Amino acid sequence: GRGSDRRSAGRYGASSRQDRFPAKRTYQDRPANPYPTPNAGYDNREPGAKGVEHAVVAEGSRQLRPVRAATAKEAAALRSPAEPVPLHKAAVEMAAQHEGPTAVPRNTGVADGPWSPADISLVEEAKSNEVAAPKARKTKRFAEHGTVLLGMSAEELTALAKADEQPAYRGKQLGDGVRNGARSLQDISNVPLAWRLAMEERGVRTGRSVVHSSVKANDGTRKFLLQLYDGRLVETVGIPSENRLTACVSSQVGCPMRCSFCATGKGGFARNLAPHEIIDQVMTVQEQFGRRVSNVVFMGMGEPLLNLAAVRPALEYMNTVLGIGMRHITVSTVGVPNAIAKLADLQSTLAVSIHAANQTLRESIIPSARAYPLGAIMEDCRDYFMRSGRRVTFEYTLMDGVNASQQHAEDLAGLLKRYDLRSHVNVIPWNPVADSNFQRPSNNTLHRFLAVLQAEGIPASARTTRGLEAAAACGQLRNDAVKKPLQTFAIP
Repeated sequence: GRGSDRRSAGRYGASSRQDRFPAKRTYQDRPANPYPTPNAGYDNREPGAKGVEHAVVAEGSRQLRPVRAATAKEAAALRSPAEPVPLHKAAVEMAAQHEGPTAVPRNTGVADGPWSPADISLVEEAKSNEVAAPKARKTKRFAEHGTVLLGMSAEELTALAKADEQPAYRGKQLGDGVRNGARSLQDISNVPLAWRLAMEERGVRTGRSVVHSSVKANDGTRKFLLQLYDGRLVETVGIPSENRLTACVSSQVGCPMRCSFCATGKGGFARNLAPHEIIDQVMTVQEQFGRRVSNVVFMGMGEPLLNLAAVRPALEYMNTVLGIGMRHITVSTVGVPNAIAKLADLQSTLAVSIHAANQTLRESIIPSARAYPLGAIMEDCRDYFMRSGRRVTFEYTLMDGVNASQQHAEDLAGLLKRYDLRSHVNVIPWNPVADSNFQRPSNNTLHRFLAVLQAEGIPASARTTRGLEAAAACGQLRNDAVKKPLQTFAIP
């Protein structure tokens, strides 16, 4: 099942499923590079090289015939390579500080160890942004990002066209252009050139990121470091297999939850992502692999339930526009009070990072557990199960000498039996992270842990570690480049 796939006219204006996904055209049928030069001209050096200093417009980029003849000034603007674009004023001020806008700083007062008021303040900051957003109109929720086409509904695109005295169908052309891979307004060449230039002049953007760098593991897993509009860097991972392509996406720049075993948590928290910045990650993976993304997991940087105002519209767009079934999308959370219930009306999969079967141990691994006791999170999971009818997946990161004994497995089985959620346990061997004293369990330890759960009647499996060589596996979404400021960059 496609879950909540829409078969008729929907929010994004497609009159039928065939309109959205032409039956006779597949990624395999398309040319090797079917997209309008998504990364051409961008410095895409391997990690270890210096950070990207500028980007230029690629020569030979696909340009269709404009609706009208361009003036000499307009034509020159399209032909001339773009000069390095300095950071806007706020970013310049940040770059002048010790850590520039690409950094994910450890906020003042936040340190390893017990949960503190400084940690709580960061979580409250993220929650306040999320809670306030639904009270505003969608077009005003993320006003700091300007006018961004990616993620707009058909109605919003039509309104944009009409406001500029363009025919209503021009809005659909904009939406189609972005969905088909346009990275700038100039890639949407079937709308008038003068209109494109006018929109650019007032700051309208497609909302696509710039690929700063990437690494590839021997198993085909690829991690992409994406540069956002304000110079922040965020990571996304593409995980290929024979029959599927999974995108592991981030929901925040950094993370305020500070799980002790997680590389992202050690880096600190910068801000929530906007819907288009989440959608862009899926599209980037799709473009870079030349294949349709079939599955999405929110297991990258950040806590998705602290940013539901962006996560929910991103999910809807992935489902209705990109054609990814809701049941093929997993939202993973370490737990945020009063938030799990907000996913009950969706057909997506809920994964709860539990990592321990008692409160004391869980607090030592996940400091934020102090504010959200294990009993409360299990009650919320039971309520979610009763309301949605969908089982809950529990993720358990196995760390040798911490939570990997036979007794730990028996405690976990007992906890899940008490709440009877028809749950499944996904056991994840801990992946080595710099500046951490945890140890990866042996295969024997992993198999013994699984055997105890299965003997107790708890469905359980071990997650296959992918991308370990590229530091792209779960809990390793950190890159040295995130700590280096970009003095200049092309504004996406």
